[in-house]
Amino acid sequence: MVELWQAHGWQVTTQATNAPGHATTLAQQAATAGHQVVLAAGGDGTLGEVANGLAGTETIMAPLPMGTANSFARELLMPLPNRLEKYKLREAAQTLLAGRVQYMDIGWLEDEKGHGRNWLLWAGTGVDGYLVNRVEPRPRWSKRLGRLGYYIQSLAAAPHVPTMKGIVEVDGVCYEDNFVLALISNCRLYAGGQIVLSPDACLDDGLVEVWLFRGNGLADTVQFLYEAKFARHHHHPNVTHVDGRAITIRATPPAPCQTDGDKAGYTPLHFSVKTRALRLLAPQTAPTDLFSLPGEPLPGSS
Repeated sequence: MVELWQAHGWQVTTQATNAPGHATTLAQQAATAGHQVVLAAGGDGTLGEVANGLAGTETIMAPLPMGTANSFARELLMPLPNRLEKYKLREAAQTLLAGRVQYMDIGWLEDEKGHGRNWLLWAGTGVDGYLVNRVEPRPRWSKRLGRLGYYIQSLAAAPHVPTMKGIVEVDGVCYEDNFVLALISNCRLYAGGQIVLSPDACLDDGLVEVWLFRGNGLADTVQFLYEAKFARHHHHPNVTHVDGRAITIRATPPAPCQTDGDKAGYTPLHFSVKTRALRLLAPQTAPTDLFSLPGEPLPGSS
């Protein structure tokens, strides 16, 4: 991929990550050094880390799908490489070179002690927070199997999914019940890109989509996932959907949380929206209605 960008007149430096959170550090260093673009080569967790480092800066994040699920790349309709079709990685890079720079909202998570971080796509408690805390960091055998390895680990942990007794406050309105999932979404797709959760979501409108799935245990979880897979979750009597800007989640006992598929601590947690805080290089393939504002040409593009 380096050669492709160099052929278009770009100076490119590559650096591998070596630990959780390292992508955030590298992104911060790139922004401080005044680099125009950071190519985030990885999955949704890597994108979340890079966005955390670039939020509020002028440096542009360019997503290059090289992860397990690549949910955000699916949302952007990018070519997805695999072991048999590695050439699609070059195609994905070409869609970025022909893309537009868009501003995108990002989420902010903060705990009771005031420690916080940015997140890009989702923040969730309940079943997904529990599974992420059980599965991550993934062992080497699971990573080699890709999506299948993640499914195997999740199925092994699924029978032990607890019910979350929680209070979710959205812009001052409280929802109290037993939840199998309380999800804050900043995008349209969910579950590795397999579920269209919020089909009308806009990435730069200053709002997140809050989804509350009320129920108990594994049986209700499976039912909700089935309903969502076939786009029937919008009208389910035990599903609440509301847009918001400031959300607080409390649970008894404290429940684990995930952001962008990575561990993110335990409730109580506070979430908010940073409107158009990230400059994103949206590929040429991205649906135009993902954004409310028009994009700008990539600097230096012809």
